[in-house]
Amino acid sequence: MEWVPLLKFIHIASAIVAVGANVTYAYWLRLAGNNPDRLRYTIGAIRGLDRRVANPAYGVVLLTGLAMVFLGAYPLTAAWVVAALGLYGLVALVGMVLYAPAIRRQLVLAADPSSDAYRAAAARSGQLAMATIAIVAIILALMVFKPG
Repeated sequence: MEWVPLLKFIHIASAIVAVGANVTYAYWLRLAGNNPDRLRYTIGAIRGLDRRVANPAYGVVLLTGLAMVFLGAYPLTAAWVVAALGLYGLVALVGMVLYAPAIRRQLVLAADPSSDAYRAAAARSGQLAMATIAIVAIILALMVFKPG
């Protein structure tokens, strides 16, 4: 059996799931509006979706990508592979060190969404989410175009 096509399918499907989940977060927050109960529920649901769906899918993306490299489909030394792995590490670091605490703070402050503190927390988590999505878009471009 040829493993690379199967790994590539799983790799792409997992990327679709991970990125697809991430890009919906702003929509769900907008639907929650300024209602504290809806905001707390929505932010909690986003955190759950991140932990149970998006982040595991990103893990599968990494594992299947590395498996394809080790099976010889792509060289680990290719510039686009090195760049993508570096950016992947950056996204993981931003997610763990900056985004996760920011969204937790936003959740705590959601009891009063009209407060300056909540608005600042929401802006910070929104900016971090957009930066993360931008980096992920660069990784996707590297995967598709394989510049070198």
